[in-house]
Amino acid sequence: MAKKSSIEKNDRRRKLTARDLKKRTELKSVIMNRESSPEDRMQAVFKLAEMPRNGAKVRIRNRCEVTGRPRAYYRKMKMSRIALRELGNSGVIPGLVKSSW
Repeated sequence: MAKKSSIEKNDRRRKLTARDLKKRTELKSVIMNRESSPEDRMQAVFKLAEMPRNGAKVRIRNRCEVTGRPRAYYRKMKMSRIALRELGNSGVIPGLVKSSW
């Protein structure tokens, strides 16, 4: 089980990202637009730099919904390989069968 603080920190990052998404995309579009004036682009760069870093989407870490484990994460199931195996063996996940040969 992951530390509670790590899980909460990641949740805060998700909320910040959702809140600032529109403003960040507008600023980035101004920065990437080659036809806008250099002054406007530089001003957009400064505004983007003033925004909280935890509002960036790349700061979000994919974590297991069950345990909070940050590694070996399956996106489709939203859980780690360990939790997936335990729930699969107990029959909680429909359609998942342990292979044998």
